[in-house]
Amino acid sequence: MDTNDPLVAHIPAPTAARPLLGLTVLVVEDSRFACEAIRLLCLRSGARIRRADCLRSARRHLRVYRPAVVMIDLGLPDGSGLDLIAELSETLPRVEVIMGMSADDHLAADAITAGADGFIPKPILSLATFQTNVLALLPEGRRPKGPRMLDETIIHPDRIAYRDDIAHIADVLDESEDNYTLDYVAQFLTGVARSADDPGLEKAAVELAKKRALGQPAASETATLAGMIQQRLAQKIAI
Repeated sequence: MDTNDPLVAHIPAPTAARPLLGLTVLVVEDSRFACEAIRLLCLRSGARIRRADCLRSARRHLRVYRPAVVMIDLGLPDGSGLDLIAELSETLPRVEVIMGMSADDHLAADAITAGADGFIPKPILSLATFQTNVLALLPEGRRPKGPRMLDETIIHPDRIAYRDDIAHIADVLDESEDNYTLDYVAQFLTGVARSADDPGLEKAAVELAKKRALGQPAASETATLAGMIQQRLAQKIAI
């Protein structure tokens, strides 16, 4: 329930047009672009959203509020989202819905094993897909009554949020190029580039991830990726 949130005076009933009305969704996601997409989906669905960009921020939030739905990215800057899923699945009273999310859909089984109720692959841009996945995991009393038309709208997050993500990962690379950092950079950019429909950057991130998985030197792939990041930062975005 959302009753620990002082901003929620009551929980309104969901409707066919706004099937998630009355819900608070905590999104644990380090990508501003991905989070902006979910914010727009929640807005269209009637849900309120709170964001945490790392495990530490999420845990701090959960000490104060108890959202109805928690959506957790599995790759976070300070650890694995699987750890938070496992913690929440054993905490009483339990959050109604715990969802894992990742651009790597092979991690779905890991999320379920850790205790998630469901998994949704990124990018999450379809209103119908978002609503259907969340509603399928909610208790019957939290779903709208009667038939409901599926809204096939595809949302388009602000490209400035994508630039913010690119600037963030440029700072990460500037600070360190150790093994953990390179794994994080590859994972982060694979997901955000796919969400932003940037196939060139996605391919470069995937190539870095492959070399890292094989335990091979990745200086060339890292340099290529760093160059592409700087190219995108140099591009102007129309506002």
